[in-house]
Amino acid sequence: MPSVHPAHLAHLVHLVRMGEADGFAPREGWEVLPPGALGLREADGRLRVLPPVEPLYGLPPRARRPPAVRLAPGQWVRWQLNYRFSSAAGVRDWSYWLDTFNIAYGPAGPGLFLTEPTVLVDECGPVR
Repeated sequence: MPSVHPAHLAHLVHLVRMGEADGFAPREGWEVLPPGALGLREADGRLRVLPPVEPLYGLPPRARRPPAVRLAPGQWVRWQLNYRFSSAAGVRDWSYWLDTFNIAYGPAGPGLFLTEPTVLVDECGPVR
């Protein structure tokens, strides 16, 4: 973990990106996000989780978004969202991406996200 000012720790995220252009080799890094960027809110001893959908124009058709998840201390959620894009003129092929958010409420050991999540939200839509 990088050296970060304590005030920013609540907004520090570990990112792992993989793309076809580099053979899907994982590239990892750390980023400080602005408050509210991940749709997290703490209230009544629980953490409310509802990741944002960005950009909206990349969403495959879906009936509706699932409701927010409320985590108790010690719980974690894996939330997956997918997107699809085409060029504005339709000359290039489609491109796709998948976001996977692993979010824990409270202290988390280094192997936590290798276990089964307390809650799994699969918000992936069709890509055809």
